[in-house]
Parts: sequence; C-alpha cells; structure tokens
Amino acid sequence: MKAKGKVFKYGDNVDTDVIIPARYLNSSDPVELAKHCMEDIDKEFIKTVNKGDIIVANKNFGCGSSREHAPIALKAAGVSCVIAETFARIFYRNSINIGLPIIECTEAARAIEAGDEVEVDFDSGKIYDLTKNTEYQGQAFPPFMQKIIESEGLINYINKK
Repeated sequence: MKAKGKVFKYGDNVDTDVIIPARYLNSSDPVELAKHCMEDIDKEFIKTVNKGDIIVANKNFGCGSSREHAPIALKAAGVSCVIAETFARIFYRNSINIGLPIIECTEAARAIEAGDEVEVDFDSGKIYDLTKNTEYQGQAFPPFMQKIIESEGLINYINKK
C-alpha cells in the first residue's frame, strides 16, 4: 500500500481543535467536517488540498481533545497520510481506527518541506521525498494494522471477518 502527494507542513502541537474546530462538531458527516479541516491554522488548506496529499508535522500532532472527528476530517479532505515526529496517542489510535495512515519519522518530519512531492510505502515504512530525491525510514505498519487501513477502518475490518 502506498500514498503519494504534495506536502502541507505544520509545526509542533497541532491539536484537534485546529484540525477540526469545536464549533463544527455538531456534525459527524465527513463531507461537512472536511469543509472546515485545518481552517484555524491554514485558511487556504481546504481550497488547495487534493486527494492524496500528505501532511507533515513536527512533534505531538493531534494533541488535545480525543475526538474521532479530527482524523475523519483529514481523511475526508483527501489527506492520504500524516507524517510526524510524534503523535498524540489517542489521535494515533483514532486514525488507525478510521483508516487514516499515519507514520512517525523524525528525520522525514524535519527535512520535508511544504510543497514537496512525497511517496510513502506502508509495507516497508519508506518515505521518499521525490522533490529532493531523499529517502527516510519510518516505522512500517504491522500486518494487522495494514488490514485495518486497507479496509477503510476498524469497523469495516471487523465486518469483513
């Protein structure tokens, strides 16, 4: 399984309140959530993100409230993967549960820049910055997590069994 897209770059402590502001949590509709994804940190994000694009951030991405709305909004907006130095643990679990691939890699998170074209191979954990012709080794997903992501989330994975 792979992801390939243009990078949107953010810093440390991107919390769930800027991923999807609390004022929009009256809806659980992914399409509606996507319309407001990242608007408090990047007003242009939803206008410029394309299906397959990748978010790269520094430390503690997804901190704050433990809402599934945040990874749902990212996935519905077209984000194919999030790469960060570290993730908040609840955000990490929620992302896998809804089928949004995320990968920790300090070197990639620090070196990759906004606008770079990046490809991620989830089987090997390899991250390729195609713009700079560089390669990084992130942590590959264990087979059971790959199956959850391929199934578009934990509920679909369980229903298939």
